[in-house]
Amino acid sequence: MEVKVVNNQVEKSMRELKRLLIREGLFKELKKRRYYAKPSVRTKLKREDAEKTRHKDRKRAAARARVII
Repeated sequence: MEVKVVNNQVEKSMRELKRLLIREGLFKELKKRRYYAKPSVRTKLKREDAEKTRHKDRKRAAARARVII
């Protein structure tokens, strides 16, 4: 990963780097690894996350269907 500093604009480059790291999921991964989670807890969180994703997908599909009609 590389971010170039143009015209000595370090702040802008830092924001761009942060955006890239967020998109890559680095901060999420760091939060997840901060503490040990038992396997049963990990499984439960994974299941809940999958349910959230399914719910979001259903809402998006319904919104697209309304727009098309």
